Amino acid sequence: MFRRDPGGGLPEPDKLDSLYRPREGESRSGGRSESATRRMPAADEAGESRSGGGRRDSGGRSPGREYGGGKGSSQRRLRERRKRRRRIFAVVLVVLLLVPVVFYFWADSRLNRVAALPDYEGRPDDQPGSTYLIVGSDSREGLTDGDMDNLRTGKAEGKRTDTIMVLYVPDDGGRPSIISVPRDSYVNIPEIGENKINAAFSSELGGGPSTLVQAFEQKSGVRIDHYIEVGFSGFVGIVDAVGGVELCPKEDMKDPKAGLDIKAGCQDMDGPTALGYVRTREGGRSDLDRIKRQREFFGALVEQSTAAGTLANPFRSVPLVINGTDTFTVDEGDHLTDLAGMALAMRENPQTTGIPIGSLPNVGGSIGDVVVWDETRSGQMFDAMKQGKAIPKSAMQD
Repeated sequence: MFRRDPGGGLPEPDKLDSLYRPREGESRSGGRSESATRRMPAADEAGESRSGGGRRDSGGRSPGREYGGGKGSSQRRLRERRKRRRRIFAVVLVVLLLVPVVFYFWADSRLNRVAALPDYEGRPDDQPGSTYLIVGSDSREGLTDGDMDNLRTGKAEGKRTDTIMVLYVPDDGGRPSIISVPRDSYVNIPEIGENKINAAFSSELGGGPSTLVQAFEQKSGVRIDHYIEVGFSGFVGIVDAVGGVELCPKEDMKDPKAGLDIKAGCQDMDGPTALGYVRTREGGRSDLDRIKRQREFFGALVEQSTAAGTLANPFRSVPLVINGTDTFTVDEGDHLTDLAGMALAMRENPQTTGIPIGSLPNVGGSIGDVVVWDETRSGQMFDAMKQGKAIPKSAMQD
């Protein structure tokens, strides 16, 4: 701050100039006195003071700051490696968890669905245990003319039942049962009247999956929980996907209509051969022998499909899922988990039987010969199923 002149004015210019003019000693020596302004040390002096003695390398340069022999840097690198490993592990874990979930929903979406389990007045209430109505239809959908010729399926339009079975899993821990339903069973069919149960599935008569389910439920009093249907093309594709199934005919069989020509004894059958085996009517009891072969085949297929060698082999398990989900038709409320539940039940050494037969009368007209259930024994079977109990031996039918 400047002092004002006693006269009240600003200092004279030469006085101002003298305030900023260097002292004589400084101007002559070309520098300032130590009392004026402290001189900043030179770079080399500062390096010496910081390094505690001015150590220099062979080129005269200061070695710079040291960090304890590089130990801190190694620790940082180690921490970074650990972080990278954790990130990689997290990504792999997410992929391993996500891929099966995505694959499940993708496969489940491929199932064909139909309203097969209708709610209607008088329908049986929920019952203990689980029941699966399994239908093999003679639908040619998905087959080319060449396929139909090779498989000897004929070229009939529409679809009818080729196989009707019920898989029953009791609630009391007993063995599951595969129960064959004769296609010629004489029942009362909604909107159609008394006829063979096979007619309930005929689209030509106005039937279908829901009509078939209702006809069986009303006749037996047993509620159906799940519905599974597969046609000819799906049948062949599934068998070939698992690498064939082992079946054991007791005698030589030759049926040009079914494209079948095999010898007696256990043998691996591919899709077309297995289809001919379960469809042929050769044999003394025609449909009854056919039913036994169908049960034999179904058990062998499930055993092969759920074998460890099949499930662990992606070249078999993936085609199996693709073929199965693309050709199975299920109820709107059924999912892939229900098919898995069916397969697991089939792995529990199920007993095979049929609905007990009482007589084989001819009712005349266009219907002809029919199968009438044995009221007493079939009643024992159905009563056990309604209570969730194992089917008694007295109700078994060969």
